[in-house]
Amino acid sequence: MSTFKNILGHIHGGTVLDVATGGGGFAATLKENLASYTEIVGVDTSERAEAAFWERFKTDPTVRFKRMDAAHLEFPDASFDTVSICSSLHHLTDPLLTLNEMKRVVRPGGLLIVSEMYRDHQTDAQLTHVLLHDWWGRVDTARGICHNPTYRRDEIVSLLQSLGLADLALEDLVDLSDDPLAPDTLAEIDSIIDQYNHERIQGLPEEESLKAQGKSLRERAHQVGFHGASALVIVGRKN
Repeated sequence: MSTFKNILGHIHGGTVLDVATGGGGFAATLKENLASYTEIVGVDTSERAEAAFWERFKTDPTVRFKRMDAAHLEFPDASFDTVSICSSLHHLTDPLLTLNEMKRVVRPGGLLIVSEMYRDHQTDAQLTHVLLHDWWGRVDTARGICHNPTYRRDEIVSLLQSLGLADLALEDLVDLSDDPLAPDTLAEIDSIIDQYNHERIQGLPEEESLKAQGKSLRERAHQVGFHGASALVIVGRKN
């Protein structure tokens, strides 16, 4: 089974930029799994993300945050040795624009790392995650937030191939080790659906339809279970 340690453990990251970093979850993954790095910079536009990021890394001077739009990176060309993005392509209005910006700020010979879940080739329990994810996307879209449907695997590959990177390496991350019907897992899903119903769906034009879909997904989770969807990790080198 592939893991981030398998994929990243041989990479000496140098200066690293993590795009659309959110609260720094993938920055932490890079920190823990890269063979080495000198600095990790996370960028995001969210004030909440910035606060969570600084809280996570407040004792680590090698990791820092800058408020910045992923589609318009405020760095000179060839500023970083490694640039990454994880679980965020589907949140972008123009993912190819962001990917090209990422490529621009990587030095020649440097690496781009992309990790993104996909919708096809999933078990029934994994499909619960995909369907929930698309429901969350539908709610966000109704609230005016960019959150596109989950990509197919070949769509992610096509995006990366269009960049003209060398030495593309593809790895699928799949973890089916947990009990898909574990009570704690189902309780967490119930809690998330309740939160969406009470805090995000109330007052939306599609409120009843969205709540009905959430109810159906709750029933599905309790019937077939939940596993995290498989993700594709692609590493490519800039010529």
